[in-house]
Amino acid sequence: MFDRVPLVGMRSISKAFGPTVAVDGVDLDLLPGDIHGLVGENGAGKSTLMRVLSGFYADYAGEIVVDGRAVRILSPGQARALGIGLVHQELSLVPELTVADNIFLGREPPARLPGFIDLAASSVQARRLCAELGVHLHPDARVARLSIAERQLVEIAKGVALNPRVLILDEPTSSLTRQEINRLLDIVRSLAAKGMAIVYISHKLDEVFDVADRITVLRDGKRVATAPTAEWTDATLVAAMVGRDLSSLFPRSRADQGAIRLEARHLGRPGAFHRVSFVVRSGEVVGVYGLMGSGRTAVAEALFGLAPAGEGDILIDGARVGIRSPLDAIAHGIAMTPEDRRVRGLVPMLPVRTNLSLRALRVLSRMGLISSAREYVEVQRMIETLAIRAVSHDVHVSTLSGGNQQKIVIGRWL
Repeated sequence: MFDRVPLVGMRSISKAFGPTVAVDGVDLDLLPGDIHGLVGENGAGKSTLMRVLSGFYADYAGEIVVDGRAVRILSPGQARALGIGLVHQELSLVPELTVADNIFLGREPPARLPGFIDLAASSVQARRLCAELGVHLHPDARVARLSIAERQLVEIAKGVALNPRVLILDEPTSSLTRQEINRLLDIVRSLAAKGMAIVYISHKLDEVFDVADRITVLRDGKRVATAPTAEWTDATLVAAMVGRDLSSLFPRSRADQGAIRLEARHLGRPGAFHRVSFVVRSGEVVGVYGLMGSGRTAVAEALFGLAPAGEGDILIDGARVGIRSPLDAIAHGIAMTPEDRRVRGLVPMLPVRTNLSLRALRVLSRMGLISSAREYVEVQRMIETLAIRAVSHDVHVSTLSGGNQQKIVIGRWL
């Protein structure tokens, strides 16, 4: 049993972005050997609070206490020196480097000759770490060739390689299958068993209930409650997150299934997938499931023309269509939200307005000039429809929470 004195204490932490208060007077204690679930709706302040602790936002108010001593964390390097590690929701890997290079980036083992890196030692250490975590990746594989799910595992290995005393996992399973999630949760439990304090941020409440010892709920930047996991139920946790009783939530509805709108017949692409067939009817949601490397993403990319299938047929409303590019797919009414929204779904340094209206510029333009008034109306309509939390149309989309960024990726097609 570990000492229950907090490794880290956060006292009255607040952080604002201009007029928007993202975190408002939050207290949080992180205990050794404890897995602390942190939940809340999109934009509740979860990631912002942890980025304060990780040194990414130096202009915060309040106090952070590490090992009983008040500190002012002004940079990620200082946070790492204090034993605080963060696995980002957004991937922060260098695609052209290897798995081993990314894991030890900035901390490469030196060779005997000054100024040189011992690549062999780096590879051996990465292989050992991956084996300990149950991650089946070759240390010399280039990250650019990995799937998004595999890159997520590299990101986690990178965080663990720092030997932190506090490890923050921000939506770590967003790209993983159920089997991969179970393995990750086992890893989290094993790290906590060694005395590490874990912060587990997730929208997947079943995972939080499965792995967390305590759960804290944030709502509108404020801490609503903290309690042992055993004291929460699905109903009380969701009610705390949304601020109203479950009876006022929208009931699940089931749409009537209509005619077949999309059909894939024996689709294939050598080395990616083979003879894949399925149909999608109007009013129907069809799930495509598989382990890493099974071809699930490749099938979606074929349907959207990003990497066309070399075999088989795609039918829309019963008619064969040729989809050789995204333009072909869009012309036939097919939209796609990619796995990696930051790289392939958004333009992070452009504002919310532009990211939402990019696909509709022809409709919003006349004689080559965009109508700002029409753009404003359409963007505002989508913000209200999808309940996107943004201070204004003109804030950079990179400042929004991950959930709100995802809404923008979807809203662009609507």
